[in-house]
Amino acid sequence: MRNREAALLGALILAIASHVLSPVNAASAAVSSNAAPRDNEELRRLRNEDQSDRAPAAIDWTVVTPRDRARLKRVKELFAADSLRTANDYVRSALILQHGETPDDILLAHEFCVAAMVLGKNDRESASLAAAAEDRFLMKVGRPQRFGTQFTKDGTGPWRLHPVGDGITDALRRVMAEPSLAEARARVAEMNAK
Repeated sequence: MRNREAALLGALILAIASHVLSPVNAASAAVSSNAAPRDNEELRRLRNEDQSDRAPAAIDWTVVTPRDRARLKRVKELFAADSLRTANDYVRSALILQHGETPDDILLAHEFCVAAMVLGKNDRESASLAAAAEDRFLMKVGRPQRFGTQFTKDGTGPWRLHPVGDGITDALRRVMAEPSLAEARARVAEMNAK
């Protein structure tokens, strides 16, 4: 099992490096030309729409899911066209991608968070989103999460914390702007009390 985990971790590191190096080179080129890249306003709008769809207490997923898919498609198009240039562009895109349905979408969301941090967006939002995307990716591939950010529900049954593996301490959870494991477990009780 350790070899399989090491191989998955190695693949994750290679994937992150391949996506992070391109933005670093783009940022270096922008600095050398003294023209600071500007945030992509379309990505700002897409991110705001994504969050607005999740604001109501009762979300109509028959309406939101097609919108999520359209936003995800557009983010991928912008990424393929090298239209993500700033740390804000990457973290906004990551938020949309982590709502995707495939492990690849969610892994790319994690990589975008890392790219945002490399480009200077070292804030709680980026760290928390990186942790959540990693947990969601692990959940999608049938593995325990690491930070304790993902909750699941079977049909009409109660909420539960997706299994959490070993290896992450509460100290690292705090660095990544996530609550302790005990706090995550307490949140399940709160979710089920509603």
